[in-house]
Amino acid sequence: MNNPLGPDNSADQIHICMVVHARYPIGETRVEREALALVDCGYMVDTICLQEKNDPIQETVDGVNVYRLPVKRHQGSGFINQLFEYLVFFILAFNKIINLHHQQHYKVVHIHNIPDLLVFVGLIPKLTGAQVILDLHDLMPEFYAARFNRSLDSWPVRLIILAERLSCRFADQVITVTNGWRDVLIKRGVPTNKLNVVMNVPDERIFHSSSESRQTRISENRFQLLYHGNLTRRYGIDLAIQAVSILREQIPNIHLYIHGGGDYRRALIEMTNELGLNNFVGFNPHPILTSELPDLIRGADICLVPYRSDVFTDGILPTKLMEYAALEMPVIAARTTAIQAYFTDAMVEFFEPGDLDGLVGCIQKLYRNPSCLSDLKRGIHSFMQVYNWVKISREYVALVNRLCGKVETKRNLAVL
Repeated sequence: MNNPLGPDNSADQIHICMVVHARYPIGETRVEREALALVDCGYMVDTICLQEKNDPIQETVDGVNVYRLPVKRHQGSGFINQLFEYLVFFILAFNKIINLHHQQHYKVVHIHNIPDLLVFVGLIPKLTGAQVILDLHDLMPEFYAARFNRSLDSWPVRLIILAERLSCRFADQVITVTNGWRDVLIKRGVPTNKLNVVMNVPDERIFHSSSESRQTRISENRFQLLYHGNLTRRYGIDLAIQAVSILREQIPNIHLYIHGGGDYRRALIEMTNELGLNNFVGFNPHPILTSELPDLIRGADICLVPYRSDVFTDGILPTKLMEYAALEMPVIAARTTAIQAYFTDAMVEFFEPGDLDGLVGCIQKLYRNPSCLSDLKRGIHSFMQVYNWVKISREYVALVNRLCGKVETKRNLAVL
């Protein structure tokens, strides 16, 4: 990516640290995009993250210095194990950032949730002059309320709201991913002048349309549906499997490809076996690099975002949906509040969340009417004309520049 603020040699020795409880670069494409945007502007960026088997403890990836901590993931193994994992990562990251800060003297420490309280690993840098950003990928109160079927007024969720409030108060700036989440945070007391929206749009250098993606095609050998991302019940992948079961006689060449891992994967495989769909549904749990995703996605005829609606999913704008938009892929999506706020009926084929018959009807319609696929390709392209990483990365870098005390030149301001 070209430097959105123009060449700036004064930034060469300014150090930024990012901390994320996930793998890097695989695992959190948002962290990767933001880190690379800063590197492109001349910043020195360190990332502290998780280490998986065979990952080197330390390496430099595309100019980002990556430091990995040996913390084992406990996804799906219960609340206590998850809490212990967060605690161990917090302690190790706290110590690591102190050591690195002593060497680098960070100007900005950028912490990515989940959990929110991870922001406090930036305590020592903050006490010695660093500015702290808390990047809320997801709102934890809504996330846990949905996951454990709790009300937002229940005492466990109220404790999480308190943790969110303390974390936002500690941070110098708070970033979230949609205007809807921003409104929620304002209602919970976060000052408006502290809040910034950095949408989770894809990097156009990787996710871009091509002449091949613009072609509408339905192969005689296979009508391919695709879901990629985390596998959890709230995301409705089981509905997609059931839809394939219903349609396999009407569309004999139908096939659903599911790429991703998560705590619901085993249940989905068992459902596939029970319905006798092994020739119609395929799984790939192995993570791939962000740069490999476009080819995976372009292999589909229709991409699916079949979310159920709850207090959490109703407010999230799926990254996968924006990746599909960048590639101009036809999409069937659940009509949640957040998705409907950014996408219209001309951009995606909507069905009501959790409505299996509605999902089946959408697939039938698009299979029988290839012209509708072409219309959706043209329509979804308009999203990227308004929301794109070139524009949003400029806004993000401008925020970091302000926190670093950099004065923007008139030429740079004109670019922004």
